[in-house]
Amino acid sequence: MSKIAITTGDPNGIGAEITIKALHRLNLPSDSVVLISNKKILDFYEEGCHSGLFSESLLISKKYEIIEIPYDADIEPGKVTKEAGEFSFQSVKKACEIGAKAIVTAPVAKNALYLAGHKFNGQTEILQKYLAHDKQLAEMLFVAGNFRVLLLTRHVALKDIVLTKEMVVEKILNLKEFFVKHLGILDPKFALCGFNPHAGEDGILGREEIDILVPAAEDLRSRGVNITNPLPADTLFVNVAKEYLSEVQKVGEGKLLSKNVLTSCLPALRSSVFDCCIANYHDQGLIPIKTVAGDKTVNMTIGLDIIRTSPGHGTAFDIAGKNIADETGMIEAIKAVL
Repeated sequence: MSKIAITTGDPNGIGAEITIKALHRLNLPSDSVVLISNKKILDFYEEGCHSGLFSESLLISKKYEIIEIPYDADIEPGKVTKEAGEFSFQSVKKACEIGAKAIVTAPVAKNALYLAGHKFNGQTEILQKYLAHDKQLAEMLFVAGNFRVLLLTRHVALKDIVLTKEMVVEKILNLKEFFVKHLGILDPKFALCGFNPHAGEDGILGREEIDILVPAAEDLRSRGVNITNPLPADTLFVNVAKEYLSEVQKVGEGKLLSKNVLTSCLPALRSSVFDCCIANYHDQGLIPIKTVAGDKTVNMTIGLDIIRTSPGHGTAFDIAGKNIADETGMIEAIKAVL
């Protein structure tokens, strides 16, 4: 299938609203997109978006193909329900099954997935289950222009984080393959974050750097990967963020972030500092990039045969159904795979 599959996420969150708004603004050809949703959900949120925002119905004017996922429950904006979790799961599963060119997912609620009996800590894990083969690993890469962050671990409690040299090496080799194959950057520069404050202070504040990260970096360099030894994350991200903000100021935010990060230019946007920062855990990497780039941050699943993107934010239950959600993140997620 040559279409991009777009799921609308949790029916009680902002997913359908931002999808409708994004597609209106992008005005994509009708044969480029397939929506995996439910007409009742789309109609509910389009009616809310309709009040003075759009002159005609997206579904009528563009005639996008819709793959219907059953949803018989009431739509209750802001509420976490088992039915919404089941719908969210089945939508992502269907996106994996139809052989789309790429997948764009609106946000889902992990607690709703759990209520429905699907013990996944996020959509990345669902994609891994249904798309991975031959020991492929789904990885989370966050992208905003030339500011990129890979997470070595994803949705894991801090007390449960386990790193091994072998895991670090494998994930970073996969990352380099992605940069070479999809971004056309043949010798990407990677910065490895230290696990502990001040990168461990030679073991005083922890031995993860000495026992795991430095040996992994040495192994990777022996395989031709351009990567640093572990660096203190607080100072590393200062320079990367400064360069990103300088680039935004120089070329304009719209121009910097509107590029298709996969196909618009070869090589892709380069950084004079690092092409990608590699964070050990969720907040170490996501707080810096989201603080600097906000809703422009795109969550990209790499390592599988199909690229998946998603806005970098969640379901925003507190504003669901109020027609005030900002569609910027969804627009950037769709642009990234056009």
